Formats: sequence, C-alpha cells, structure tokens
Amino acid sequence: MSPEERGRLAAGAREIGIELSGAQLDLFAGYQALLYAWNERLNLTRVPPREAVARHFLDSLAAARAFDLAAARRLIDVGTGAGLPGIPLKIACPGLHVTLLDATRKKLAFLDEAIVALGLGGIVTVHARAEDACRQPEHRARYDVAVARAVGPLGRLAGWLLPLVRPGGVAVALKSANVDGEVADAAVAIRTAGGRLTGTLRVRIPGEEVERTLVCLAPVTRAPGQRPKVGHRGATGPA
Repeated sequence: MSPEERGRLAAGAREIGIELSGAQLDLFAGYQALLYAWNERLNLTRVPPREAVARHFLDSLAAARAFDLAAARRLIDVGTGAGLPGIPLKIACPGLHVTLLDATRKKLAFLDEAIVALGLGGIVTVHARAEDACRQPEHRARYDVAVARAVGPLGRLAGWLLPLVRPGGVAVALKSANVDGEVADAAVAIRTAGGRLTGTLRVRIPGEEVERTLVCLAPVTRAPGQRPKVGHRGATGPA
C-alpha cells in the first residue's frame, strides 16, 4: 500500500468516524498484500489493487455507520468471501470478536492464513452455509451485529441474519443505493423471520461518487427488561 493510499484510507476512515492508528494502517496494508497475492490463484476479488482502499476497505468500514462499533462485542460476517467487511471492522475495532462465515473452504483457507499473518486475535472462521448456521445453537441469537455484503436479495438475507442477532442487536445488509423496491418486496420475509425494518441509511463512500445503502433490521422480541446496547444509528434518508 502506497503512502498516498494510506493517506486516503486514514482520511476516509476519519470521515466515517473511525480514527486509524499507524499500526492499524499497517494491518490494512498487510491484508491488501495477502488478498492480492492469493487472488492470483483464487477468485477472491475483481477489484484492482488501486481501487481496494475505497471499494473494499472504506466500503466495509462504512457499515459501522449503522451501529455503535465501540459498543459491539460480537459480530458475524455472513458470506464473508475475502473477509469483507469483517476483517476491516476487526482491524478498526480490535476488541470486537468477529466470526467470518462462508461455505467455500478455499476462501476460509485464505482467511485463516490472513488472521495468523496479521496477528489478529478474537476472530474465527466458520465453514457453514448461512441457512444452516442460523439454526445452530452456537450461533443463533449470539451476536450483537450480523452483517452481509453483496451476498443475496434482502428477503433471503432477512431469514439468515435475523436469527443470528441477539435481542437488542442489529442486522445490517450492505446494498447498492437504490433498494426501495427490494425493501418493499422483502417486507413479508422480514416479518416471517421475526424482525422489523428499523431504518435505511444512505452513505457515500469517501473518495468515491458511489453511494451505499445500509438496510438495518432488528428482532421484534427482546428479553424481558433488556435494554439494547448496540442500536443502529441510521434513519431513512441520506447520510
């Protein structure tokens, strides 16, 4: 990662509300190097290295606009692929425990090596299909935040993400800018999954003209007397 890229990453993260130290920028640089070294033999990304800062790292960090990153304890990244957004969020918040879930073993092999090479603690990989993991006791209602980026339509994601979220937590689907129709089509699926739409937040990726929509869902039921520690920050409308 060039000095210019490091500067863009630091400035973009600051615009999102995240301050990255020099050590954290070093971790992003190491992650980028590993990602593109492995990409020569695995189909991890089609984004060229010169665009990784904006389209991978800042795009991932923008997910934190939908929840209080500092208050979250456990996050699961469903369909993580190359570790996005889970690894960037972990680098930005070292105390966060992150689970990277994917059904492709080759991608998990890359992630396992990246975790060791970067010296990240409190982050694990799980080989499972999302529709299976959401039914397993070790994952069901265990997370403050469940996120998914470029995985599938919202109606399907609702059934995968909401069962993973504890009462008072939030599920965040990272979507393209225009999702009004998709949100409307998913209304029944969201209710069936035991959740509700709590907001949509449109954010501009720093340094890009591209906008991302964060669709925020929450379980309908909460434990008696429990107050949410991690709530979404978003409300319908532009950031």
